[in-house]
Amino acid sequence: MIEFQNVSKTYPNGTHALHDVSLSIDKGEFVFIVGASGAGKSTFLKLIMHEETPTSGEIVINGNKLSKLRRRDVPYLRRHMGIVFQDFRLIEKMTVFDNVAFAMRAVGENTATIKKRVPYVLNLVGLQDKMKNKPNELSGGEQQRVSLARALVNNPEIIIADEPTGNVDPELSHEIIELLNEINAMGTTVLVVTHEHELVREFHQRVVTIDRGRVISDSRSGRFAAGASEDYDEDDYSLDYNEYREESGFTGEREFSDDEILESYEGLGYDDADDSGEPDGDSPSYPDNVVIVPDDDDRLG
Repeated sequence: MIEFQNVSKTYPNGTHALHDVSLSIDKGEFVFIVGASGAGKSTFLKLIMHEETPTSGEIVINGNKLSKLRRRDVPYLRRHMGIVFQDFRLIEKMTVFDNVAFAMRAVGENTATIKKRVPYVLNLVGLQDKMKNKPNELSGGEQQRVSLARALVNNPEIIIADEPTGNVDPELSHEIIELLNEINAMGTTVLVVTHEHELVREFHQRVVTIDRGRVISDSRSGRFAAGASEDYDEDDYSLDYNEYREESGFTGEREFSDDEILESYEGLGYDDADDSGEPDGDSPSYPDNVVIVPDDDDRLG
């Protein structure tokens, strides 16, 4: 249903968002997409929705190559998708019924079908008694269920949920994922981007881990990549040069020479070999997800 073929995405400012990603998602699958902030998850979703286009590679959805998609056909592609946002994006002046019905009116559905379909979908998400309420009269969890109902109402083939539990409490987070799980059981393909790893573990679905633009793990048993950080953000894996020396226990014992500092697109790292290429045994080591950010005076010239 969804296939990424050696897809890379570089933004005009030079940010490498995705690097050579190849991945297939079959019809009817439930897939969690996890990774740190800035790892490339949002870009991954935007490419599926054709909000962004890849720098290289190909994306195929339902047998259609997105590189061949004409601009006027993009809305038809998106009609097969239902989107659930973290911030709900409900229209405050409309009732719950009208917020959900709006998605049907946007694709030209007739009034009779809308009157029948909207109550059915609101019943699925447990909001049949809230149809006349406005969003500001609902709890955060109820608003997210309205967002989910709106995503479901056109009977999409794919549900894309971008941090759907980010603004609700833990109990409601479980409830939202359970609803998505039930929707998936009816045959809908579900993609969920989330930072809530306890939920991911609980539901035992496929888990794709993205780290700095690369797919580093693709597990069908609800597991994360070995050694992958679960909750880090940029501050968690960035240390300045002097902090690195201090935490590695080398302060006052030796200075690092330039040939021990390696540059790559990921940042700066340290060479653990002498000039002969053999490990010298005295260069500090650090977890793979650490990127060293030198002080200005220590940067390579």
